[in-house]
Amino acid sequence: MASNVQSFLGNYSDLFAVAGVVSVSYIALKLALSIFNGIKVFLLAKPLGLTKNLKKCGQWAVVTGATDGIGKGYTHQLAKKGMDIILISRTKSKLEDCAKEIEQKFKVKTKIIVADFSAGLQIYDAIRSQLAGLDIGVLVNNVGMSYDFPMYFLEIPDREKKIMDLLHVNITSVTMMTSVVLPEMVSRSRGVVINVASASGVNPCPLLTVYSASKAFVHYFSLCLEREYRDRGITVQSVLPYFVATKMSKVKKGSFWIPYPDQYAASALDTVGFEKATNGWWSHSITVSIFTGDSLFSLLTSYLDIVMF
Repeated sequence: MASNVQSFLGNYSDLFAVAGVVSVSYIALKLALSIFNGIKVFLLAKPLGLTKNLKKCGQWAVVTGATDGIGKGYTHQLAKKGMDIILISRTKSKLEDCAKEIEQKFKVKTKIIVADFSAGLQIYDAIRSQLAGLDIGVLVNNVGMSYDFPMYFLEIPDREKKIMDLLHVNITSVTMMTSVVLPEMVSRSRGVVINVASASGVNPCPLLTVYSASKAFVHYFSLCLEREYRDRGITVQSVLPYFVATKMSKVKKGSFWIPYPDQYAASALDTVGFEKATNGWWSHSITVSIFTGDSLFSLLTSYLDIVMF
C-alpha cells in the first residue's frame, strides 16, 4: 500500500510542486492585499478625511452593554467626539459611575437606562419610552455574553436557560434595539447602527457553538440591513473583533496584537462609513486573512478538525 502511494506521488511530483507554488503564491498575495487594505483603512482613512462625522448624525449615541469592555470604550470615544451618551446595562450603580465619569471627563450629557437583556422581549417597551423624542444619531449594539469556558454543547451547565439567555442577549437585543431606534433615523435620513459581532461569527467556532452561531447572525443581519437602508441615509456596520483586553475575553493585559477597549473603539469608529464590515484593529484584520477562508492555516485547521472531531 505504502509503495503504491509513493509510486503515485512520484508520477505526479511535478504537478504537486506546481500546485504548491500556485497555492502559496495565492495565499501570499491575499495576505499582502490584506496588509495593504489595513494600511489604507487604519492609517490613511482619517488623514484623508474618509471617516464619518458622527456628531452630524444626531445629538445622542446609544450604547448597550455600556459599563464594561468594548461597550465602555465606545461610550468614551463617542463622548470624546462631542456626542451625548445613553448608557444601557443591567447594573444601576455601574451605570451611574460610568455616566458620572463620562460627564466629568468629556463635558457631555448622559442618560442611563437599566435593562437586563437576558429577560427577553419584555424590556423593550420601557426602553422605547425612555428614548422617545431624543435625536439619536448612533446606536451601538454591543451587549453580549458567551460561555464561561469552551465546552461541548451538551455539557453547558443549566443548558436550556443558558442558551436562551445567550440568544436574548446576543440576538434579540440587536434585532429589537434596531427596531426601536431605526425608524426615527430613517425618518430623518441620517444615522449609524454599529453591531458588535465577533470574528468567531465568520469562522465556525466549535466548543463555543451557540455563541459563534449567534455572532454569525449579528454579522449577516448587519450586512443585510446595510443593503436595505444605505440609500436612505443610514450607515450600518458589522464589527468583528478578535481578542480585546476585556473581562469577557478573559485577557487582562493588552499588547501589540491585543488592544485595550478604548484603543479598539477609537480605531473601529474611524472605519465607520468606510467599511461595512470591519475587524476594528489593524492586527485583527491581518489575523483574519490568516485564519479564515482558503488560507493555508485554514486548510490546516480543517485537517485538525477531521482528526480531532
